Amino acid sequence: MQLAYSISLRAPRAYRLALSVFFFIQGLVFASWASRIPDIKESLRLSDAALGGLLLALPAGQMAGMGLSGYLVSRFGSRLIMLIAAFLYPGALLLLGAANNLVLLAGSLVLFGLCGNMINIAANTQAVGVEALYRRSILASFHGLWSLAGFTGGLLGALMVAQHQTPLVHYAIVFVLTMLLIATSAAYVLPRDAPKKSGSNSIFVKPDRNIMLLGLITFACMICEGTMFDWSGVYFDQVVHAPVEWSRLGFIGFMSAMAGGRFAADHFITRFGAKAMLQFSGLTILSGLLLSVVLPTIVPATIGFLLVGLGVASVVPLSYSIAGRSKTIAPGVALAMVSSIGFLGFLLGPPLIGFVAEGFGLRWSFALIAVLGLGTTLLAGSVKTK
Repeated sequence: MQLAYSISLRAPRAYRLALSVFFFIQGLVFASWASRIPDIKESLRLSDAALGGLLLALPAGQMAGMGLSGYLVSRFGSRLIMLIAAFLYPGALLLLGAANNLVLLAGSLVLFGLCGNMINIAANTQAVGVEALYRRSILASFHGLWSLAGFTGGLLGALMVAQHQTPLVHYAIVFVLTMLLIATSAAYVLPRDAPKKSGSNSIFVKPDRNIMLLGLITFACMICEGTMFDWSGVYFDQVVHAPVEWSRLGFIGFMSAMAGGRFAADHFITRFGAKAMLQFSGLTILSGLLLSVVLPTIVPATIGFLLVGLGVASVVPLSYSIAGRSKTIAPGVALAMVSSIGFLGFLLGPPLIGFVAEGFGLRWSFALIAVLGLGTTLLAGSVKTK
């Protein structure tokens, strides 16, 4: 893709490095919240059921922000919206740490989800523009930084717990850190988005066939990703019968492979093409899940979860990259559409596992998810990548 406008202020590397900071901020802030959920649960004396209901406020905020984020990015540009959201997102984290009752925490979670979606859409719109300057795939590496930041946030959370720091103190430290990162990088982000020759900025525009296919591909991938996040530990406990000290091995393998795969994915996308990578990803997800189902012991199951991590690594970045180059819909709106459809998979996957497991067992649930993951391969053949 060649940009239809001139950017002569800085080299592409400067824009890439600056944008990398904002992807890192996203992952750090989200992991900081997630790492202190048990402490917040204990401080507010929430039951498991109350916590489960409360946590629905986060995806509610994310879903509410999908269309709004696309519109704002298309109307005001990704740079402005990303900078505003980069301030609001860790700011909402402070509200979560300060919330002293269920109502305040639920409201803060809705705001947290909305701001998180806003920075996600804006940053990925920026990434599409920076990728265009490089004229080769680089978007997956940005998502790799999100994963790396997730590890960093988890480690920082563990350190704060070990030091007996409250979530509010922890989140205040993260807020100051993110403000410093923004201050050093804001001047170097891409100044403007490419003007569209055609297409609509409206959030009510009907998605074309390619956008729908990309959304369904993302859905198929994220239903597997959501399963790994919520059920990998349970699977190792109930099906693999791993010792307690090894119960998180599958999840660690999955996360490590996904993060590493995202840093390596751009090379393979450039060499083999987007469509081939999407098809290969679906087959890798299928193979990994089936291996863990057929041979549910520690070593094969861990290898299987590693394969799932490699399989999901490039699908979302690739889908976003293709959507952002849509010729009929503004990039921000196109990304919001694909993200909305895909995120439904992330939400529906874990409950689906629970319902199927209740009737047929957890192994059959993972077998079903394996088949759904194959949808990435089956749908990719019909996607237009240019």
